[in-house]
Amino acid sequence: MVTSSTKLTIVGSVNFDIVAQVDRFPKEGENLPASQLSTFSGGKGANRAVAAARLGAAASLIGAVGNDPFGKIIADGLKNSGVDLKAFKIDPERPTGCAFITVFPSGNNAIIAGRGANDGLSPADIEKAADVIASSDAVVVDLEIPFGTVETVLRLARNKMRLSILDAGPAKSCPLEILRLADIVSPNESELEMLSGISVTDLESAYKAGKKLLARGVKELVLKLGARGAVWMTLEKQQHFPAVKVVAIDPTAAGDAFTTAFAIKFVQTKNMETAIEYANIAGALTTTRMGAIASLPTSEEVEKFKSQRG
Repeated sequence: MVTSSTKLTIVGSVNFDIVAQVDRFPKEGENLPASQLSTFSGGKGANRAVAAARLGAAASLIGAVGNDPFGKIIADGLKNSGVDLKAFKIDPERPTGCAFITVFPSGNNAIIAGRGANDGLSPADIEKAADVIASSDAVVVDLEIPFGTVETVLRLARNKMRLSILDAGPAKSCPLEILRLADIVSPNESELEMLSGISVTDLESAYKAGKKLLARGVKELVLKLGARGAVWMTLEKQQHFPAVKVVAIDPTAAGDAFTTAFAIKFVQTKNMETAIEYANIAGALTTTRMGAIASLPTSEEVEKFKSQRG
């Protein structure tokens, strides 16, 4: 894979994922057998860093793992994927974060996450990595790390005049000031609902929720709406991008692939439509394989799919 001149700094969570395929969610107290059990490296930060490398960008990751076997497995995998770990942290006190993921026949999933070392990624760690952020074209950060750390990332990106994208997951309430600091905020349906307080069930309700956030000072939105596709919104306009049709097996990391692909293509083209169309393909391809990092597509795969669609 040829690495482009696009430099992306990813700040976010790093987890060890344990994935169980089940027919349904277990009842309380029930012992439900899994049809398949798999383990993967994951976490929104790690997913996006590997996605960036596979999509041809020079990727740096600011994140944290524990000083334990899970952490070593993840760090080795990131290095082998071509991710720069200059600003990566080994936490001597906290364990590596773990996510327990159940995947259902519908292709949907449910996740229980233990944050571990992700909670130890501090504003001071970000300040130490200021040169990494300053040398990048864009910074992408998520909400699986402490709010104070997220705010420090966004303020530093603004001070260094670097494009900042907040991948607003997982779904949780977030201080409005943090949302306002980002150049672009990119939530999925459940995250949009949590941030806006409006139930999101269709495109119309997604528009309503997005407009509420924009009216409160959020600059620009790129909504990830799964089977409904994606939406770009500003105070002046809104544009819908239909979903790419694939046979979905596991949606884990699809949003991370989308946001990363969007960031890279937007940096390269400065064209929102081109970036979202590219991101839609990357996100869709991710759902066709099991796991998080293991499912992320390469730039060659995205381009091949794009050319086959005409």
